[in-house]
Amino acid sequence: MNKVQKIDNQSLKELFDLHYRSLCSYIIQFTKDEQDAEDIAQETFIKFWEKRERLHVTSSFKSYLFRSAYNLYMDQIRKEKRNDLLLIELKYQGLLSQIEEEESDQQEKINKVKQIVEKLPNKCKEILLLSKREGLKNKEIAIRLNISIKTVESQMRLAFQKIRRDF
Repeated sequence: MNKVQKIDNQSLKELFDLHYRSLCSYIIQFTKDEQDAEDIAQETFIKFWEKRERLHVTSSFKSYLFRSAYNLYMDQIRKEKRNDLLLIELKYQGLLSQIEEEESDQQEKINKVKQIVEKLPNKCKEILLLSKREGLKNKEIAIRLNISIKTVESQMRLAFQKIRRDF
């Protein structure tokens, strides 16, 4: 440890060779992924190397490494949870925005249809509204307005053609 603190690369290599595999085995218990465990083990040695001159390891070096690796793993988990929460929030906001846009678009379409219906000839509009608003069948509309079923069908077809064209 003293040699490592004095920037002895060979001593670092010896510590790495001595502890790397056991550190990976320890971390894989948490990550359940060999590549993630190796990444954390390597990051542990990198952080150790960066802080080596300021460190005062009071327990064994192995204990220090294992504790450091575990802390890195926990930091990674916390970061992933924050990212997951952020992603969930972004998805929620996106869906909320999409719903608001869809509702707005739907309201615009409804208003457009209402405007088109208002421009229909009076008889055509009356037949369409009796059918769609009041739910009357063609025969009932014909009886109520004292016209033929064919006239009702013709006026409905005319109304739908104008709505499609203008829409």
